[in-house]
Amino acid sequence: MTISGLWSRLFGLGEVYLKRRVLRIMLLGFFSGLPLALTASTLFTWLAEAGVDKTTIGLFAAIAIPYSLKFLWSPVMDGVAIPVLTRYMGRRRSWLLLLQLLLTFSIAAFAFADPNVPATFALMALGVAFFSASQDIVIDAYRVESLPTQEQGSAAAMYTFGYRIAMLISGAGALWLSDQVSWQSTYLAMAGLMAAGLLTTLLMPEPDISAEIKPAHSVSQWIHQSVIAPFADFMNRKGWVAILVFVVLYKLADAFLGIMFNPFLLSLGFSKTQIAEIVKLYGLAATLVGGFIGGSLVVRWGMMRTLLSTSVLHMLTNLLLVVQADLGAHEGFLTLCVVTENMTAGMGSAAFIAYLSSLCRAQFTATQYALLSSLASVARTTLSTAAGKTAELLGWQGFFLFSSLLAIPSIVMIVILRRRLSN
Repeated sequence: MTISGLWSRLFGLGEVYLKRRVLRIMLLGFFSGLPLALTASTLFTWLAEAGVDKTTIGLFAAIAIPYSLKFLWSPVMDGVAIPVLTRYMGRRRSWLLLLQLLLTFSIAAFAFADPNVPATFALMALGVAFFSASQDIVIDAYRVESLPTQEQGSAAAMYTFGYRIAMLISGAGALWLSDQVSWQSTYLAMAGLMAAGLLTTLLMPEPDISAEIKPAHSVSQWIHQSVIAPFADFMNRKGWVAILVFVVLYKLADAFLGIMFNPFLLSLGFSKTQIAEIVKLYGLAATLVGGFIGGSLVVRWGMMRTLLSTSVLHMLTNLLLVVQADLGAHEGFLTLCVVTENMTAGMGSAAFIAYLSSLCRAQFTATQYALLSSLASVARTTLSTAAGKTAELLGWQGFFLFSSLLAIPSIVMIVILRRRLSN
């Protein structure tokens, strides 16, 4: 039996996942995920080894700000043509090529930075994060515009697969490499991997549905076309307020639970080694498998039915942690919790990304998707800040029950949106 035949028998959709345009999204996911750890966990390790104090290391977390604010400059990617490049490569590929070139050089230059000169080191790291976030804007737009709506779930699964593999390489892989060679050589190696993205961009086609950039004859006209028009267009959509409420609430239960998950496991007596093995290794595998299943369900059932089904299932799997709190440090049950929770989360994420993608119009893809993805992070960055206090007040069992029930508002919104779509 061929690989395609085996895949088709497992999921019934081997042809969807093995299409060239879907495989291209996997490669783009890889180059999107590669820089992330280089300005986060890997960077923090480098700083610690260099003897930088903990307070300063903590301040370096602010380097991630461009990922949250990328919607502010996303209109540039929608409304500005790069001289010469756009004419020969198109809007999306020209921006992607430029940003990957800047990202490659910024990672290579960062390899020569001195962590004991914090200001310069932080500025160079911020440059990597900015170009990385900007690359994400264009990759998201390319993904949305390159595939029909029914393939967005499959593309989301492949994108996540590539993204997670890249994070392993620039995270655990980079830490291993830094033990064998210097940090400078490690970051230069990562820059070399990033350079492979340039070849991918040169070889892939421009999206067929990518709209042409309308020429603007004044600054005010450009602001109207590229900044105001994308938001005005979205607000003309039926049920746009309900859509935004759903986008903000969808990840609330996960974000609330996730903040206290590791402290919970440590309080039960699990070792950090056990947490790393079960949560990171098994959790990653389950997330990837769940993503492929979710992508398959989107094709078969559609986005809204898949979102509703996986949201309810995910809420139920989160409730297993109430039992875990009673059992204590039971490794087998924790494995069950982690695998089922991550698998259902992966299923839902594939459907959620597909849904966000379906909301974007070709003319404003970069701006609208950047806005929606930024709103989706509100639950993680803002609404979940009371998680610790809630755990103190309710105890672990009460906390996980409460966290699971936080999924109900988003489930209600899915039902409302399904009804509005059917009318």
